[in-house]
This record gives sequence, structure tokens and C-alpha cells, in this order.
Amino acid sequence: MKIESLDIPDEVKHYYKNSSIMELYPPQAEAVEKGLLEGKNLLAAIPTASGKTLLAELTMLKSICAGGKALYIVPLRALASEKFNRFREFSNLGIKVGISTGDYDLRDEKLGANDIIIATSEKTDSLLRNGATWMQEISVIVVDEVHLIDSKDRGPTLEVTLAKLRKINQSCQILALSATVGNANELAAWLNAELVVSEWRPTELLEGVHFNGTFYCKEREKLIEQSTKDEAINLALDTLQEGGQCLIFESSRKNCMAFAKKAASKIKKILSAEDKKFLTRIADKVSENSETDTSITLASCIRSGAAFHHAGLITPLRELVEEGFRERRIKLISSTPTLAAGLNLPARRVIIKSYRRYSSEAGMQPIPVLEYKQMAGRAGRPRLDPYGESVLLARSYEELVLLFKNYIDAEAEDIWSKLGTENALKTHVLSTISNGFACTKEELTEFLEATFFAFQYTNFGLSTVVDECLGFLRQEKMLENTDVLVPTNFGKLVSRLYIDPLSASIIVKNLRKAESLTKLTLLHLVCSTPDMRLLYMRSKDYCIINDYVMAHEGEFVKVPNPFNIAEYEWFLGEVKTSLMLMEWINEKPENEICLKFGIGEGDIHAIADIAEWIMHVITQLARLLDIKGVKEASELEKQIHYGAGPDLMELLAIQSIGRVRARKLYEAGFKSIPYLLDSAPEKVAALLGPKIAEKIFNQIERRKTVPEVMKIASIEKDFPYVQRKTNDH
Repeated sequence: MKIESLDIPDEVKHYYKNSSIMELYPPQAEAVEKGLLEGKNLLAAIPTASGKTLLAELTMLKSICAGGKALYIVPLRALASEKFNRFREFSNLGIKVGISTGDYDLRDEKLGANDIIIATSEKTDSLLRNGATWMQEISVIVVDEVHLIDSKDRGPTLEVTLAKLRKINQSCQILALSATVGNANELAAWLNAELVVSEWRPTELLEGVHFNGTFYCKEREKLIEQSTKDEAINLALDTLQEGGQCLIFESSRKNCMAFAKKAASKIKKILSAEDKKFLTRIADKVSENSETDTSITLASCIRSGAAFHHAGLITPLRELVEEGFRERRIKLISSTPTLAAGLNLPARRVIIKSYRRYSSEAGMQPIPVLEYKQMAGRAGRPRLDPYGESVLLARSYEELVLLFKNYIDAEAEDIWSKLGTENALKTHVLSTISNGFACTKEELTEFLEATFFAFQYTNFGLSTVVDECLGFLRQEKMLENTDVLVPTNFGKLVSRLYIDPLSASIIVKNLRKAESLTKLTLLHLVCSTPDMRLLYMRSKDYCIINDYVMAHEGEFVKVPNPFNIAEYEWFLGEVKTSLMLMEWINEKPENEICLKFGIGEGDIHAIADIAEWIMHVITQLARLLDIKGVKEASELEKQIHYGAGPDLMELLAIQSIGRVRARKLYEAGFKSIPYLLDSAPEKVAALLGPKIAEKIFNQIERRKTVPEVMKIASIEKDFPYVQRKTNDH
């Protein structure tokens, strides 16, 4: 099927023809035949690299050209950024693209000025809760990685969000995308969607197992040169010598870093001079963005053509690794399975070193087929590779047979709704009532019957779970104690703030109980909520954290009984996370925090982001209910945002100044913006370097010509965290 023959505007046809896309792949053609461009709902369950994104683009562009608006829902912020960069290429067509992934209590009305809005499922849910009016104008909803409805963490939010969107936009077209759905028929039926299921790929995928020096797959066998004792490195070198690239999936961060280091010494020998020059530039950028031990190791690996990729790296480092790989200069990435979740980084050969993952409940367990298929699907770059290969590693003939049976020849598991528990449901029950989707229990039940959970579990009544949720919400005064479902102001705010009602309950009760509110008290309050991500306790942590608790017992609202082992161990995890945040706001170097707590730089920022949000929630709830903590939490929120003490807040509001540079300025006597305004730029340049000094003075230099009163007012307007002080001059 030719692009020219499609029922889309001529300018869209010209765009794709100018991009050398003349013809649709078979699954894409089938989608068009089943009504993709006629406004019909559609579920496309087709392999990675088979053209799912083009289906989304065609649908969105046709609708937008007819006066519509598109919402593109993704599971991850990184994937949102990737799609944003791609869709911005439509600017020549007059298409405006917006992205929103954070700030869960904002309506973001300005987003509605865009033609394509990209958002995570959580952000989409929060936009609905906060009453973004433009949501009613959406004509096309694209749901990427729709199989994540099966996720116990993200699934309930995605499911309820889709149910709400379908209710407010009954004529809206839904396009759901996934590479792996076992029960695609069932999911399509729930969405009232046409179904396209295909195994077709533009690049052939050869799935197999490496055993005893040979790569076995159904189509062929291949001897692998055993140049080292590590079979995964041998497989990688075999691919690189033929001009391909490799992705290695490891079971842990530690393992993926170790493998990259090990492979780097071998890969370095086959790099061209041009490769080495390009890789040096990337490595230098890594060093500019981070000074931790991990980033030093990463830069060293990159110079040799290898890299690792995991959530412990900060976003700029992950993006540099991805850029180097897409430019085909980084030859190998060793990654945890997070890289398989949608990012467009295909390689000729994917090596899955371990098909087992550690579970705290059951130890090492085989991964699901769905997860294997996601990783294997990364193999083979269209137009760059003649084929793709995914390789599992076997240590015995019996294991080889097992891997073929359980993974290569197996079908992906069915996906199941995870909505049917009180913990998953109560936040969505509150938001459904607060948004006016339901005013009675009957209306609430009717709404929930439109979910995938009710569709799958037709014989399982939601009534009991709903009653438990309503009972909790009334008890916590988030709902009025009447037969009609009416949210209190407290309940409305909890919903808008996008916080778990249980978290809100814990916050309010502990604020009222606390005799005083130190920084530790508030940080621990943040870490005691279910919304917080806690650090793991290592064996060496128990004595240290326990001693700290005993020395600071008065700063905790409640210390559990140590003889209740499970509860006390959880409490120690909360305290450990609180102490990490304390080190962060006390400006301890990030490398020092990483080493002390056994975490990555990316973990520090991820946990600080969540803590900042929950501290903001504390401020808002305390203000509404007129209880103590507003001032303390508000100030601490800013400190968490910047990772610095209160004396640096004014300087940190200037772009290009992070906490390290701000402290240097402060200690050198540049304690506020007015001090900088009256200083000689060369003094700042000597302290921070000429480039940074130029950026700083470009922001503030204009104020030298403004009268003093207007200058201060302008500073306060442009730098919202500025605290005016009478001794500035």
C-alpha cells in the first residue's frame, strides 16, 4: 500500500515522501484496511520496529488537519522525551507539540494550545483530576506500551485514565500499541477496537541459544570464535567484527557495569581513529555532567567503545550513552532491562545474559516471556542490519532445550488488570468522585464496570472493595458522611495533589501528633508515606541506622517496637532514606552520598524529586487544614529541590548555578543577586570560569540600569525563591 494512496492530506503525503517513506509495511497496511484512518479504535500488537509509531503519526496528523487534537500517552519520561523530539519534526506542517510529565497538581491549560500533547499516564490522570478543559477537545488518544496495564504499579492508573477519557470523549479514536500482548483479542474487545496482530518485521529476527561455542537457532547454527573465556564477550566481538552493534541485558546494575568494563578492553582494539575522536568528546561530556566514581568509570568505558545504562545514572549521562550508540560510535551497551521498555535503541545482536531475576519474596526467578520478547525485540535495525539476533545463554544441553521451550517457542503471557484491590482502587475512587464522574455509589459502580478489571472479572463483584474504599475515605474525612458521594475540601485537594489518600492520612495525623517539626521529622514524614520510594537496607546498615534512631528518638513522631521485626525493619528503611535526603540538603558531594548509601546519582535525584513533591503536598495540606508545618515544609521543599541550605536559595534561582557553584559564590562573598550585580564579572569568572560567568551576567546584567526599588522588585519577580533581606547592601 503506497503512501500516495492513503486518505490523508497532501501535505502529509509530501512530508513522508520527502522522508523517503513511500510504502507501508504489511501490518501498517492491515491497520489502514481495518479503519485506522476512518476514526476506528485499533489495537496494534506487532513487533518492535514494525512501524507502530508511523501508525500513530498518520492517525494524529489526519485528525489534526481536520481540526482535532491528539494525546500521546507513554509509560516513561524518557520515552516521552524521545517522542517529543520525533514529533517536533512536524513543525514544517504547522503542527505544535507539547510535553508534560511532572508537577502533578497543575492544570497546564497552556498545553491545550498544542496539536499533539505527550504525557505519561500519571500526568494524564493528574490533568483529568485538575480539570484541564482542553482534554475534552482530544480527538485521538494513542496509548504506547498498552500491555503495561498488567503492571501492578502503573497498570491501575493507565486503566482508570483510559476509562475516564472514553467517558468524556465518547467519539474519540483510540490507538493502542504494543509489541507483546498474549490476550490481544480480550484487550481489543474492551477497547471496542479492531485488532492487528502480526509477527512481520522489516528485519528478520533470529532467536536462539548459545551453548558450548555455537549459536543455535531454528534457521541456522553458527560457530562463535572463542577468543576469550567470556562467552558473552565472544558473541559481542563476533557481531562487532561484522559491523554490527550489541546490547547486553544484565540482571543488575553491578553486573552491567562490570561487563562493560570487561568488554571495553577488547572493543578498544577494533576502533577506528574517527571512532576514538568521537568517543572522547562523549566521554568528556560525561565528565562535565558528573564527578562520581560511576561517571568516571562510564567515561573510561566510552573512550573504549563500550558503555553501561541503568537507572542509577542521571538523565544527561543516559542520553549521552544513547546518542553515542545511535551514532554507531559506542559499539556495545550493557544494560539492566529498563532499556527494553520502549526506547528506540536497536542493535544487530541482543544478548540476554541471565533469564532469571532476583525477587525479594522468592529469590531468583525466571523472567516472564513478555519481558524476554521485549528484550529480544531490540535486535535488528531496519535499513541498517540485514537481520537481528537475540541470544540466550545455556550452560548445559538440558538448559538449551528448556530455553527454546520456555522462551523462544513460547507465547507472551496474558495481561491482567491489577485494579481490584483496595490499595490500587481508593485513590481512583476518590478522584472519580472529586471529578464528578460519580455522585452516587450506583454511578461509581457503573463507572468502574467500564474498566478492564470489570471486563475480565465478570463474575467478581467490585462492591465489597468499593465499600471498603468509601469507608476509608469517609473515616478520613475525604468524603462527606452522606449517602450521596460528596468530596470534602480535604478530599478534593488530596485528589488534585495526586497523592495516595493513605499518604494524606498519614501526613495529617503525624503533623497533628508531632510535638515539634525538625527537618528530620519532616523528612521522615515524607518517607513514611506509601508514595515514597525507599532505599534498601544492607546488612551493614542495621546497626548504624538503629544507633541513629536511638540518638534522635525524639525527632520521630513514632518509633515502632523493635520486637515487631517486619515493621521495625521497614521503619529503618524509612530512616535510611530520610538520612540520604538530609545529606542531600546539607550539600554533601553526590559521590559521597552514593558511596555511603550504596546508590547511584540517578537514585539521589529520583528520590529527591519524589520527596520534593510530597513536601509540597505537606505544605498544601497543612495550609488547608490550618495545622502546623506550612512554613517549615515550604522552606524544606525548596532545599530538596536544589539540594542545598537555605542561605543559597537566591543564588540557586539563577540558571547555570548549581549547589556547588552557589556555595563557591557564597563563600567568596557573593551572597545574593544584588552582590553579583555590583561585582566585577572578572572576579566571578576567576571563580567559576569565563563561560559560566558570562551566562550568569547575561541574566542579571540588565538590572544595573534599573532604579534600586525597581531592581529589587524585578529580582523578586524573576527569581521566585528570593528572600528579601534588609542587609543586601
